[in-house]
Amino acid sequence: MKKVSGFNVFIRLTGIFLLIVAVFMAIQIAGMPNEIYVSDGIAKTVNFRLPVNVTISGDAVGVVKFNGNTLSQKNKYNLSEPIEIEATQPTQVNLKILGVIPIKNLKINVTNYLDEKKLVPGGQSIGVTLHTKGALIVGISDIVNGSGETMSPARDAGLRAGDVIESINGVEVNDAEHLTEIINQSTAQEVTLGIRRGDEHFSAVIIPQQDAYDNVYRLGVWVRDSTAGVGTLTFYDQETGGYGGLGHAITDLDTGEELSVREGEIIASQIIDVVRGQAGVPGELKGYFNPGKDSIGSILKNSQFGIYGLAYNRIVNPLYPDGIYVAKQDEVHEGPAVILSTVDDEGIKAYACVISNVVAQSEPTQKSFLVTITDESLLKKTGGIVQGMSGSPVIQDGKLIGAVTHVFVNDPTKGYGIYIEWMLEELYR
Repeated sequence: MKKVSGFNVFIRLTGIFLLIVAVFMAIQIAGMPNEIYVSDGIAKTVNFRLPVNVTISGDAVGVVKFNGNTLSQKNKYNLSEPIEIEATQPTQVNLKILGVIPIKNLKINVTNYLDEKKLVPGGQSIGVTLHTKGALIVGISDIVNGSGETMSPARDAGLRAGDVIESINGVEVNDAEHLTEIINQSTAQEVTLGIRRGDEHFSAVIIPQQDAYDNVYRLGVWVRDSTAGVGTLTFYDQETGGYGGLGHAITDLDTGEELSVREGEIIASQIIDVVRGQAGVPGELKGYFNPGKDSIGSILKNSQFGIYGLAYNRIVNPLYPDGIYVAKQDEVHEGPAVILSTVDDEGIKAYACVISNVVAQSEPTQKSFLVTITDESLLKKTGGIVQGMSGSPVIQDGKLIGAVTHVFVNDPTKGYGIYIEWMLEELYR
């Protein structure tokens, strides 16, 4: 009997293993799509799940981006990791292993994400709870220390209302309680604060002082780390599970600063009272909701164009159970429309209004068109648009055109609306 050496066995096993890998890779490559569809200007995440590094090439270098980079900036990627693809016009790219072995010609098609897009309109009253990233400074205070001196470490360090304390000595601040805990661990030692002021980030060095009243070390700031309120849901996307609401940012009551999101939820809310709006005095919907119960979805983003997140379950609207198509801004026109809102315990209702002015826009803004309430029942009950109705969807010609964002203080029958395309763009971004 002919003996087979251990080396030969190893070679054979290696060959079998490489053959299996090659077959597996061939199957994976064959399963890759030959073409993909992306929305104009909206990045789409594609997961090829292929454990290889590839070089991507193509003629239209400037019209397609991978993970935010043009092909001239970066053209090598690992296909085992998700890749964001963005394109402004149709193109084709070539994928090669080792830069020479072609494995796929990928056609990238570009569509308008509003084409034949259907959404479930909202109109539900929602409670909003939001916990911020870090601790928002809402005021600067003085401290009387053990020596009887009055001082304000925060003021001396140049801090001011609206600043957000994001970290202390490199430790991320979770909330106001965590801030106090870290400061008191410092025992009057110098600390470095990571501060966000609008879009600017900087460091501030400060020495906490011990308050003679309770012996607690303080910075001399009043801070807030959460907020809650009532608004209106604008839409639910059945394809993605995403939602949008309010049409404008949640801001701090004292500072007017847009709040960052650490975590938050939208919750089913019940309207318990209406303060009718009058010229010079905005009205208000007063709602009741129970945090931790009847939660609808998570808040992932708070921006100047509303709040956005993912719904925990399918959201329905009894008036439009199958959803409706969305309108592009060039379809919006002056004339009759309706808004959907909840202003009592009878749930979502449609109220007549008129679009009295339309603005052509090339970039997002909260003020895209002018809404005038004409519905007698709504005028009698609320006086027009009141706080808490922000986010109420606006429907014209059977299509969702946008949402109410602001009321005119001196005329509550009038308010601004935002195009639905700006809200969808914010959700998909």
